[in-house]
Amino acid sequence: MSKPQFDNSMGSVEHKFKVLAFGMIAEKLKTSELELEGIPSTEVLKGYLFQQYPEIKDTKFSISVNRKQVKGDSPIPNEAEVALLPPFSGG
Repeated sequence: MSKPQFDNSMGSVEHKFKVLAFGMIAEKLKTSELELEGIPSTEVLKGYLFQQYPEIKDTKFSISVNRKQVKGDSPIPNEAEVALLPPFSGG
């Protein structure tokens, strides 16, 4: 069992999580998977992504955390799986 790592500058526990991108989001990111750490919530994640990948700023997508679609600002737990999902239509 690994010990948590601490970020002394903020006094909080760092956590890592995986981001999976699908469809046009993955195309614009030029990858389908990212490993990130220290981002506490979905709104902070979106800000980070828009800064690092400005080409997705005007792209609509939804976010799921551990396979549950979330709305608004939601916490991202340690070791979470976050998915960026483009709009889709059913048949």
